[in-house]
Amino acid sequence: MSPVLLFCILIGYFALLLGVAWATSRNANNDSFFIGNKSSNWMLVAFGMVGTTLSGATFISVPGNVGADAFGYGQILIGYVIGYIAVAYILLPLYYRLQLTSIYHYLDVRLGRRAYQSGAGFFIVSRLLGSTARLYLVVNILQAIILDSLGIPFWLTTLVILGMILMYTYQGGVKTIVWTDTLQTSCMLFGLFACVWFLLDQMGMSMTESLNAMQSQGLARIFTMDVDSPNFWLKQIVAGIFIVLTMTGMDQEMMQKTISVKTLKDSQKNLLSLTAVLVVVLSAFLFLGGLLYLYAPAVGVTATGDKIFPAIVMGHLPAAVQIIFLIALVSALFPSADGAITALTSTFCIDILGIKRRTDLSVEAQEKLRRRVHLGFAGLFLLLVMGFKWIDEPSMIVIILKLAAYTYGPLLGLFAFGMLTKRTLTDRLVPFVTIGAPILCALLEHYQQYLLGNYRLGLELLILNGILVFAGLFAISRKETADEAAVRKPFTA
Repeated sequence: MSPVLLFCILIGYFALLLGVAWATSRNANNDSFFIGNKSSNWMLVAFGMVGTTLSGATFISVPGNVGADAFGYGQILIGYVIGYIAVAYILLPLYYRLQLTSIYHYLDVRLGRRAYQSGAGFFIVSRLLGSTARLYLVVNILQAIILDSLGIPFWLTTLVILGMILMYTYQGGVKTIVWTDTLQTSCMLFGLFACVWFLLDQMGMSMTESLNAMQSQGLARIFTMDVDSPNFWLKQIVAGIFIVLTMTGMDQEMMQKTISVKTLKDSQKNLLSLTAVLVVVLSAFLFLGGLLYLYAPAVGVTATGDKIFPAIVMGHLPAAVQIIFLIALVSALFPSADGAITALTSTFCIDILGIKRRTDLSVEAQEKLRRRVHLGFAGLFLLLVMGFKWIDEPSMIVIILKLAAYTYGPLLGLFAFGMLTKRTLTDRLVPFVTIGAPILCALLEHYQQYLLGNYRLGLELLILNGILVFAGLFAISRKETADEAAVRKPFTA
């Protein structure tokens, strides 16, 4: 199909997003931007969060990774289900009871200003790295299938896409994103199931027959029984639980949308509905990956990993499927990037700059400051995407999960200490603990062959990181006084 036609379709899709943004951002203010005026519909939030949770990395990397790990991602999915239930019934009641705008404000009132700033800081680092890695993956594919042939350089593609995201999030923030994410999730899921149906039709197989073929080729294996393997089933399930607890329950982007729902009960419905949909959708992505690896030899495709899906669609499937793939791919791109820039802006303004505490700033001045921060994060996104272009990792889902282990571990330790103990911290020492733990984890991973023998660390690095932070915080803490206990009581789970 003509790259020019595909490019025009991309522009038309963006025009639709702008129309939604215009309709939803009229009369928006800072409360609209940060928490959607606490009036978001839980069903829209739940459906839109599917797109945010999955992102372009899931759309491309989960099917692509089937060739290397079969259906092993299903082990993590089991952990996800348990994790979402824990977030719904442990963390959400706490956030609603405290009426939080930024979830890291919890760390301020419970553990002190340094813990608060450390938590917000690690979220900023984590979201910057994780979201730009996801953005790079999709931009790189768009570049390869459309824009290289038009002579458009990679940096300009990234700049234009970030400009597009700014245009429809600049005013409305969360209020707009709740609606645009719903549209984009719909397009992404339609693309997923359309590709599954078409590949089954092309191979003349039923779902049962294709699963049998995957089984015979070793593509349908779920559980890894080798205890020393990084993919051992128990490690993966436990890691899945803690990935959700941290990357959803302790993540401002995900919680910003969730707590924009008016009541706790509806917010819990949102998360449980999201969980049910994710099980179906992620299972479908794994199934799609199996179909791609069954179909590839028949058409002479030798690509693997992140390259197999676009290689098959753009090189061997009809124009209609290529259009569906393109729209679905772009729909997977925007929800993770737009929500991340909005959440990072919120965290930096509220938690680092203290915009809500600044009595010297008028409402107009606060909005002007928020817009400048928004633009600043878009600039950082551009620089980091160019960095990932230089790294050029073949399977981005692996690097994204590894980054999460190092950057969300301190958040896990901070929140766990605040919720599970009755102790008070020596505030000034908190940054040393939260920075030191990831460094120790990095050293352990680097020298694991000497320290751990045949055992190989996997996603349990996230848990280990959290444990080290918890232990370090305990070491710099003391028993609280009666007055401190009275202050702490509302802030425990």
